[in-house]
This record gives sequence, C-alpha cells and structure tokens, in this order.
Amino acid sequence: MTIDEFIFRVEQEVGFPPTREQHLAVDCFTRFLACREGQPVMILRGSAGTGKTTLASAMVRTLKRLGQKLVLLAPTGRAAKVFSLNSGEQASTIHRRIYRQKSLEGGFSLGFNSLRNALFFVDEASMISTGSSSLFGNGSLLGSSLLDDLVQFVYGGPGNCRMILIGDPAQLPPVGEEEAPALEAEVLRNYGLRVFESTLNEVVRQEEESGILWNATQIRSFLPEPNGLDELQEPRLSPLDIALRIKMFADVRRVPGDELIESLNTSYSHVGTDETIVVTRSNKRANIYNMGIRNSILGREEELTTGDRLMVVKNKYGLPQPLQAEGSSGAADSSSSGGAVASEGLDFIANGDQAVVQRVRNVHELYGFRFANVWLQFPDYDDYELQSLVMLDTLTTEAPALTREQSEQLFNKVMEDYADVRPKSERLKKLKEDEHYNALQVKFAYAVTCHKAQGGQWAHVYIDQGYVTSEMLDADYVHWLYTAFTRATECVFLVNWP
Repeated sequence: MTIDEFIFRVEQEVGFPPTREQHLAVDCFTRFLACREGQPVMILRGSAGTGKTTLASAMVRTLKRLGQKLVLLAPTGRAAKVFSLNSGEQASTIHRRIYRQKSLEGGFSLGFNSLRNALFFVDEASMISTGSSSLFGNGSLLGSSLLDDLVQFVYGGPGNCRMILIGDPAQLPPVGEEEAPALEAEVLRNYGLRVFESTLNEVVRQEEESGILWNATQIRSFLPEPNGLDELQEPRLSPLDIALRIKMFADVRRVPGDELIESLNTSYSHVGTDETIVVTRSNKRANIYNMGIRNSILGREEELTTGDRLMVVKNKYGLPQPLQAEGSSGAADSSSSGGAVASEGLDFIANGDQAVVQRVRNVHELYGFRFANVWLQFPDYDDYELQSLVMLDTLTTEAPALTREQSEQLFNKVMEDYADVRPKSERLKKLKEDEHYNALQVKFAYAVTCHKAQGGQWAHVYIDQGYVTSEMLDADYVHWLYTAFTRATECVFLVNWP
C-alpha cells in the first residue's frame, strides 16, 4: 500500500472531509509509521472540537483492518472506557498494562513488553506526570515517574514497538507541573526518542454550533502561546474579559442557587446520577455539594448506603478475587464491550476510580477511626465487584484523603497491636497485611474537583467556580475552567455565575 492510499483510508474513516490540519496530522502519522531510524514517538495535540478523538479513532480502525498490533491505553479507568467507546477497541489503564504484581513477595514491578512491532495509542496524555506527584498518588508504583516507566515499557523490549501520545495541552497539567510533559517534544527527546508532532487548533465545522465548544475555544484563547511564558500577559484579566456566551446556546445554561436543587434533580431523572457531575475548585466545596445532594435530592439519611457513588482517593493493592454477590453473575466476561479492562485483570484500585455501593455491613470503630464492610461495583471495569473494608472518615473530610497526621496515627495504633512480633521487619509485614490499615479510602462522587474529573466525560456537568477575584484569574484558572467545560458531552450548567 502506498502512502497516499493509506492517507486516503484514514481520512475515509474520519467520516467527513478532513481539515487542512487533520490532513497534515495524517501525513505526519504516516511518516511516523514509516520511520526506521532510532525510536520514533508521535505527539498528537488537539483542543476540544478539533476532531482529535475522531482522527485518532480513524487511525485505530484503519490499522486494525490492516492487521497491525495495537495497544490502547489511558491514565484512568473512566478515560480508558471513553477511549474504548470512541475507537471501538478495548482500552486499558496505563498502570494495569505496564505493571505486574509480584507473586511471592508482594508489591509491583515494571512488566516486560513481549509484543513485537506493536503500536501503543495513549489517550489523555496531558495527565501523565514526570514528577513524584500525580493523579495516582505517587506517579508510578516504583518511585520513578509514570512517563519514565511508560517509555521504558514500550521501548525497552526487543520488539520494535512505538507509541503515539494523544492529548489536549489546554487541560490541567499534572499536579505540581506547569505544563503537560508527555506532550512536550523536548521532554521526549531527552529520553532519546525521535519525535514526530502535530497540533490541531481549528474547530471542525460539525462542532461550530456547540455552545460548549464555542466557549471552550474562547476560554483557551486566554492561555499564553507556547513561547516559554508561564503566566498570562499583564495586566491580569478581569471577570468581564472571559465573557462566556450563554443565551445564544441551548447547551450552556446559567443556574441560580435557588434553582440548583431542581436542576440537579432534573438531570438525575433525565440522564442519571452516573452521567451527572458537579465540578468544583476545592475538596471543601465538593464536600458541601456531596452532603447537600445526598440529603436534599437523593434523600439518603444513612452515612453510607446502597446506590451511593464513590471515588477512590488512595491506591489500594492486593485485592481479593472477584466476589459472587447475591443476585449477581459475578465478573463480566472480558469480551464485553465498553469496559476499560477485563475484570479478572483488576489487581489494584487506583486513586480516581469510581464505584457504586451494593451493600454496607458491620459499621465499627477502631484505632480512633470508623470502618464498614462494603460490597462495591466498578462500572468502568466491566462492573467488577469486590468486598472491601472502607474507611468512613474520609467521606466527609475536607482533605483529599487522610491527612499526614491521621495516617501517622493509624500507623502507630496498628503497630501497637503487633508490638509482640519480632523482628521489626515481621511487624511491618503484618502491618501491610492488616485490613484496617489498608482500608479503602473513598469520597462521594456526585461532586469532585476538576483534577478528579479529568479524563472522564459526563452528559451534564455543573461548574461551580466559587469565589473568584481578578487576582485569581491566571493561567491556572483558565486551565481549570477549560477542563471543566470540556468534561460535558450534552450540557454545561454554570452555578451562580456572575
């Protein structure tokens, strides 16, 4: 097949005449695939509405028909599920693909990539960190960064594999970083990779009537050009500068505070609690929303009950085998569509994963904390089910998870129970196996911070920016607002918007 024939096939899969930028991106992709020198990697950047996802999915389908070995990855379970639905191929999380659990001594190590001539598609690459802090708690599981481990996994084997990183640089960068390093050519060159890159900025014609995308494009325009500047140009913006266009679009609405309960109730009725999310700027604000939604809309008086939606806020390792809950057929078959990963492959739960409560039993207090045995179902992992001890204290705390002081308190209290165990290494081994010390830390997931929402999509997204002054309107705010807007697929609701 000639290069021109391949480009024609990919652009046919897009489903509409490609823009000039999309055509150039496909041309770059063909040169990336044809490269036989060094270790090639491609960056495909694209803002909301530019057809980045459509183009990447067309690439996947075309290569699949040509018999190319493909591996689809994303940073979170929800992002992997979205990638699966868009591309029609099964995607997995990065963590579950590249790490393996040690069978005897426990813990995790970087796996070995035994594939040959495989192409790795990595979506939502703006979330991948090079630091010790990321959405997943500690970057990688091994002390190096997640990007370090991903590059080592893909290119470290003997199989001549390569990778394309797909993402939106206007979204929030990883925690603690000013830019998205996995979308920076110079960062990848430092790994010794030969970089091909393409950027999509032009909104495709089919999306021009979307108020969500019109406003997202307007918001993105306030970000500095990639010229090394870290802040918005002086003078700082005023709230009137970022003027959102609302009245002329049906999919962007302003919701006064006195209409919020009725509006949320309508969203839950029309699209469901699983397709409705409130995005806030702080854990404190998200906590207020979660309590209000459970009490005033869902009518739930119990501390935790069947049907509650939760988000994991700390990694949990060493999971039990999938349970057969009452009235359940157990783990879904790995061939089922729409899931991010086969349920039998779930050997740990990552920070940011979402679950639905099936049953709550045996609420008790120990070591100064409160716990419960909870049966959970994970919709982003083929409805995988497990029973776990859950820490109830984190449900309503204003901190992201247990504070450092609380973690030290729990550590010391549990260690006291094993004071008679010698030597210290055996006591630490007992600690790692203790179910209370390793209890799942969760929060309610009706309202979350924007970092927790990143990588996911919901039909209805409610945005609460809270109190904002002119001094707060910097690049971080613009990244936040843009990311919040682009979580919505049907409608954005601006809560108490000025």
